[in-house]
Parts: sequence; C-alpha cells; structure tokens
Amino acid sequence: MTDTIAAIATPYGSGGIGVIRISGPKAFDIAAVLFSTTKHWPKGCKKLESHKVYHGYVFDRKNISVIDEVLLIPMKAPSSYTAEDVVEIQAHAGTIVLRTILDEILSCGARLSEPGEFTKRAFLNQRIDLTQAEAVADIINAKSVNALKFAASQNLGTLKSSIQELRQKLIQFLSLLEVNIDFPDDVDPFEPSQKEMELVDDVLKTCREFIRQHEDACFLKDGIRIAICGAPNVGKSSLMNRLLAQDRSIVTAIPGTTRDPIEEGLNIEGIPFVIADTAGIHQTDDLVEIIGIEKAKDHIIASDIVLFMKEPDTVFSDREFEKMVPLENQAGKKVIFVINKIDLDKGNLPSLSEKYRHIPTIEISALLNKGINKLKQKIVTISIGHLDMEKSSVIPNLRHKKALEQTVASLEAVKTGLANKLEEEILAIDVKSSIDFLGTITGETASLDILDNIFSNFCIGK
Repeated sequence: MTDTIAAIATPYGSGGIGVIRISGPKAFDIAAVLFSTTKHWPKGCKKLESHKVYHGYVFDRKNISVIDEVLLIPMKAPSSYTAEDVVEIQAHAGTIVLRTILDEILSCGARLSEPGEFTKRAFLNQRIDLTQAEAVADIINAKSVNALKFAASQNLGTLKSSIQELRQKLIQFLSLLEVNIDFPDDVDPFEPSQKEMELVDDVLKTCREFIRQHEDACFLKDGIRIAICGAPNVGKSSLMNRLLAQDRSIVTAIPGTTRDPIEEGLNIEGIPFVIADTAGIHQTDDLVEIIGIEKAKDHIIASDIVLFMKEPDTVFSDREFEKMVPLENQAGKKVIFVINKIDLDKGNLPSLSEKYRHIPTIEISALLNKGINKLKQKIVTISIGHLDMEKSSVIPNLRHKKALEQTVASLEAVKTGLANKLEEEILAIDVKSSIDFLGTITGETASLDILDNIFSNFCIGK
C-alpha cells in the first residue's frame, strides 16, 4: 500500500475533541507541511519525533491563516494502529473545523479512506488478525457491559489463539498424512492410532463448544427481542414506559392509541434487550388498525420473549393467546403472562389453562409501579438463567459459527474415513478443508469477498 489515507475518526457534531487520522508513507510529510508549533507558518516543527505529543496550530496554506489550535501525535511504523506511519490530530470537535482540516490534508496528497480501511490496513500489515479486527467493531457497538467484555477479550486475541491452536493440531496431522503420501517407501504404512482419533475428537469438541457459545450468547451483540402484546387498553404502553423509566409510548384511556410498534433499547442487569410496544390485537374494520395489528403479529413472531398481558375480571383464552402467539411459532419462544391493573380490585384475576400452566405469571400495576422489578427479574431469569457467562471468554459471531460448522462437517468425514481406513489422500483432503475453514476465521485463508464485506460495515475513520 503506497497511498496515504485520511479521515475524521470521531462522530460529526460539536464537542470538546475531534480526531483526524492520517496513515501511510506521506503522513509525516503532510503533517510537517500543515502543522507549526508557533502561530507563524511555516516557522514551526519540521522534524516530528515518533510517539511524542506536539502542541501547535494547523494552517490554511492558501490564506496562511490558522485553522485551529491542536495537539498532534506522530507514530512511526510499525508502532502504530495500522503498522504504517500514522499521525493523529486532535482538534476542537465541530463539523466545519474538522472538515476544513481534512480538506487541507487531502490537498497535500492523501485520499479519503474507505469504511474500515484503517483497521483493514492493520490486518493486511499483520498487526491484528481478522477476529481482532471484527472485535473493534464489536467494541464500538457494544450494547452492554458483558458485550464489551467479550469484545475486549476477542480484541486481545483470545479467539485467535484458540483457533490457531486448533489449526496447528490439524496441520501436524496433515503433515503425517502427507509424509505417507509423498514418501510411501520411506515410512511405515499409515495406521490410524488412538492418538489421531483423540486429536480429531479434541478439535471437534472445541469447535462444538464455540458453536454452543454463539447460540447461547449471541444476543449480547444485538439484544434479546421482547414484544408486549394483548388486547387494546390493557396497559401495554404503560408497561413499556415503566420498563424504560421514561415516557416513550403515548398513554391514553382511548383504546387503540398505539398503531405502529414502538421499539426501544433496554438494559436490565447488564443484559441488552430490544422491547417493542405493539398495537392491541382485536377484530376491527379500520384499515389503519388492521395494518398495525399485522405489524404487531410480525414483531411477536420475531421476538424471543413475549409479555402477554391481561387485566383482572377477564378470562385467559387458549384461542386468544394462540391468535397472538401461533402454535407454530411457540417453539423456543419464552412467554410471561402479565396481569396488569391489580390495583383496581375489579374482580378475579385470570388464570392460565391447563395447557399453558407452565407459563410464569407476574402480577403488576404499571400505573403504581408495583411488580415491575419482579417482572424484570423474571425476564432476566428466563433469558440467561441457564447460562454460565463466566465460563465463556469470547462469543464467536455468526461468520465464525458458519466456519466452525463447516469445520465440524469436514472433521466428521475424517472420523468416518479413519474408522473405515480410507486412503491417506482422501483423509488429507478433509483435514486440509478443516484447516482452511478455521483459517477463514482468523483471516489466513479468507477470500477478498469476505474481507470486503467485513470492513465495509465499519465506519469511515476506523
């Protein structure tokens, strides 16, 4: 990479500090042209020492005027984020000032970076592997403390080390096979021993454990989806506002106030949720209400947890419940039966039928904030109560999971081949496939399409 890139590395808007990053062979030269330690350009610091913070000014070369007072940090390759020459300029955060400085940098021969290009260069220059590059995005987008913890662990190379260890075991096995293939007259005929069988089993066990970790805790990245459903005016919006501790949904005594589902992020005990207040489901001829009800059903189907609400002096009906949560969508979906308005003392509380007696019931008053903490605890319990979050050091993402599943399939073929004493050439093909699939996780065998897809999801400047 012979070109020099630059970008604003902090979000647009007014603030205390805004950072502009330059990376590439011209980074130091560009900084020396635009930066001066005095207000008199070009009489300033022309020789920049690596990893030293300079206070000074960035200039408009055309008008010979100061753009902003800044701090400048030069970092000589390879001791930088991209392993190239890097200069970071810390200016005042404002759209105009940062854009003006960036324009001056671009006029000196740099080009605007593509999304994720700084991190992509760090990967291509072998400063980090692909799992660490992905962890950068996960750190930025972390929705909870636990999500941040796992992303930080991955950024430190925890997953990378585990995958490299698995690959090394398989490479040793492949070497044994290839010796027998290439030099059959110089070695004893290959006979699979207990050692080779155990090696394959060990790698399979670890791969399956990583897959399980993804399936158990992938919600930490995107949040567990909760849908509040029930008849009109049962208190869905009031419950939404209580859980969020803010007035997010409009609450009135008029049934059908909520038409479009309203989504909002919610954090309970460090666990991220995405909660949706949906339209009341009922029979209606109103076209707008019909559309809102269809959207509500879509949210319920897509949710992980359903809060099905009723109020006193009503009856729980299997038919009503199954209309909101169809039988074909109940598998794997967690439901809490929430009885609201218990403060009204209107009559008997509804009870679950024998068929749905297993669903937990929580009594609340959204108006008086009664039972809300108990409901939150139940939501957390049914979400992650079966998980031991402390045992996991990283959570593989969906791309990793797919590569691990491909690895498992290839290794199962190896196990079958060993049991049936297939030729070394056939075994070697499956072992090599397993090594390559694991390599896509760290980036050692990842295609350009995979790399482009990963880094295109980064923001510009990272």
